[in-house]
Amino acid sequence: MGRPTATKNPSASRGASAKGRSDQVQSLVRALSLLNRIAEAPDDGASLTDLAQQVGLPASTAHRLLLTLEQERYVRFVQSRRLWTIGVQAFVTGCAFIKTRNLAALARTHLRGLMENSGETVNLAVEDKGEAVYLAQVECRQMMRVLARPGTRVPMHCSAVGKAILSATSEKAIGQILRQHGMPRLTAKTVTTPAALRAELLKVKGQGYAVDDEEHAVGLRCIAAPVFDETGDVVGAVSVSGPMARIDENRISELGRMVVDASLAISAEMGATSPQPAN
Repeated sequence: MGRPTATKNPSASRGASAKGRSDQVQSLVRALSLLNRIAEAPDDGASLTDLAQQVGLPASTAHRLLLTLEQERYVRFVQSRRLWTIGVQAFVTGCAFIKTRNLAALARTHLRGLMENSGETVNLAVEDKGEAVYLAQVECRQMMRVLARPGTRVPMHCSAVGKAILSATSEKAIGQILRQHGMPRLTAKTVTTPAALRAELLKVKGQGYAVDDEEHAVGLRCIAAPVFDETGDVVGAVSVSGPMARIDENRISELGRMVVDASLAISAEMGATSPQPAN
């Protein structure tokens, strides 16, 4: 007689396969929970006992998962202190997000909302080589409106977006920009001395937004607030702009509040928590 052969049970195989996938997902969720707890721990790290308690796992299970994360360099064990800390691979993964993050894309919804709320044209700008460069614009529906196509460059010292960015820029960087580009007069209201500009920047810091009151172009007003990233560094500015016939003295503070709200929302999209202007 031939050797007896085992018969396969398809249902049992499928059940075992599904259970295996479920166990893998559960292990992944638990490992990510441990990684998150370590990220939230003090700078010196967290102990195995504390981590196991925080995620509700036996110490042996938590240790097994931590060893796997350590093998992939997402965490590391500091032998001298018996503590677990974040590893280099977690940093590399975080940097990948930063490289792919697109300020204009993240801001798009908020720019549209600001235009709808204010009824004025909205702009997003960044600093490049000592000038403000417009990345995006959402035009208002008014017959008379301000146009600044993406790629348009404007001086920092006399534009609202430029002053908003400078208000959160270090004194050293401001000095370099002024030495590189000077402070040319574009209208009768353009600020042309470093002392006057710094006084204006102090005002911007106090109220949270900058105002271009016919300083860049006669008959136009612009109001802007800075945008920050997850490190608290300024990465750009959002603004509303329009003719003085619509943006009169009485509307400046109202539009200023709208612009600040939009800038905070965009900053949150960039990962900012409590942005702090540079000294």
